[in-house]
Amino acid sequence: MTFMIVIGGLVAFLSWFLTGLTLRILKKRAILDLPNERSSHSVPVARGGGIPVVALTLVFWALPFRGTVDPATIFLLAAAGMLAIISWIDDIRSLSPAKRLSVQCAAVLIGVYTLPSGSLLFQGLMPIWLDTFVICFVWLWFVNLFNFMDGIDAISGIEAITICGGLIILSSIYQITGPDPWYSLTLGGAIIGFLWWNRPPAQIFLGDVGSITVGFLLGWLLINLALSGYWSSAVILPLYYLSDATFTLIKRGIRGEKVWQAHREHFYQQAVQSGKSHAQVSGAILATNIGLVALAILAVTNPFVALGLAFSIVFILIHWLRG
Repeated sequence: MTFMIVIGGLVAFLSWFLTGLTLRILKKRAILDLPNERSSHSVPVARGGGIPVVALTLVFWALPFRGTVDPATIFLLAAAGMLAIISWIDDIRSLSPAKRLSVQCAAVLIGVYTLPSGSLLFQGLMPIWLDTFVICFVWLWFVNLFNFMDGIDAISGIEAITICGGLIILSSIYQITGPDPWYSLTLGGAIIGFLWWNRPPAQIFLGDVGSITVGFLLGWLLINLALSGYWSSAVILPLYYLSDATFTLIKRGIRGEKVWQAHREHFYQQAVQSGKSHAQVSGAILATNIGLVALAILAVTNPFVALGLAFSIVFILIHWLRG
């Protein structure tokens, strides 16, 4: 345990240092998010803070911390690296949605190859090909919703840290046959170091290079949790992000709008527009996510009770955001 705490602290420190260095470079090169009618910030902010987060995570995930490195992990990291590169290019000069989506699909397909052989999300209730298709679709959606939701100070850092924290706690309580807690620990540590610079008022954003790639890696962790039999916990941990992004997408789709374009219709964005500060909104999401972590633990023994309570507190949060 002491070793794990030291490693988490080391990753957080390295992330803090490298993000600060990256911030200076990005400012010098004027790689900035400029305020516009769809953004929730009023001053230019550096984007690309995801570069040190992703780099550190990929390096630490590639270390033989248990004596060997699973070859499947190398494929996963290669997919994540490919995703980070194309997302960084998109940060610098916007790519077409088709190009972005094609690379995301390729990364998800590679990621599915790394999942435990024979594992089924629906435990044999549907054909294997359909089960695999659902996993691909859900994973691809999670990658994009994590990017869509990264719109105000600290929000995605808080989301990632609480998901990673929940995964670590679940692994410490139950014998989960999924990814080692090392993965959640090092990803969470990298996010903690970044969050120092991203806290309100943010000096730097993850950018697509960060939000897309972190969403991909979190998706892998959550899907593994679901495949291990803890499907309700895997739904509960990211439930606010899932609910806000999915509802907004459906609403925009019904109106015939281009769902991939930036906008200001998410519930957290409505809250900021109504006068709530970034700190208030992110703080409310943090409080809700802590409750979701507790319910994800409860879900192991009482899945439907936990799900009902989880949807209730997310509904309360959304009602507050809209108020």
